[in-house]
Amino acid sequence: MALSFFDQFASPTYLGIPLVAIALSLPWVLYPTPCGRWQSNRLLTVQNWSIARFTQQLLLPLNVGAHKWALLLTSLMVFLLTLNLLGLLPYTFTPTTQLSLNLGFAVPLWLATVIIGMWNKPTDALGHLLPEGTPAPLIPVLIIIETISLFIRPLALGVRLTANLTAGHLLIQLISTAVFVLVPLMPVVAVLTATLLFLLTLLEVAVAMIQAYVFVLLLSLYLQENV
Repeated sequence: MALSFFDQFASPTYLGIPLVAIALSLPWVLYPTPCGRWQSNRLLTVQNWSIARFTQQLLLPLNVGAHKWALLLTSLMVFLLTLNLLGLLPYTFTPTTQLSLNLGFAVPLWLATVIIGMWNKPTDALGHLLPEGTPAPLIPVLIIIETISLFIRPLALGVRLTANLTAGHLLIQLISTAVFVLVPLMPVVAVLTATLLFLLTLLEVAVAMIQAYVFVLLLSLYLQENV
């Protein structure tokens, strides 16, 4: 049976049981747990240093009141980063190519920032819907536009992450298929195509890291507006 290029994005099942739960729980197994000893191994030292540096950069533009979100945002960053990178391995499934999963991350966190803004600073939160100095005839139109832009934020978060990862996986599969087809026909062109595939894979590693960071960074910016 001929397979479509989009079959790689279908959730895998075994005996009718979806295996996406294993893919989602795998990142938490890979990272070593901190120990109480004074000296730790190199892997744990690098892990702690990387997380500390990311948390510092993430909280730099935020107010003190938003620092309580540090654990949640850092954990989400590490989780998304690991899922994106594991999805680049052969014969693996990338859960973050599913729009439903990304929206499941984006919508509750975005809604939490909006509720916090409405609870703590309702005047400022509602003031974002109408810029200062707006002419009276444009007030109803601008309120509608700003409301739509507010509610489209979680959709943009989910679609951005899904589209970037899906496009990268499709390009890798298309070029790798071209390499296998060109090997017996034009070996020189196949080697050049394989070199392009290697460079594209390096680019996708960078995209996987950047998209996880952008996802959490935008959430922190939404939080900054409401805290």
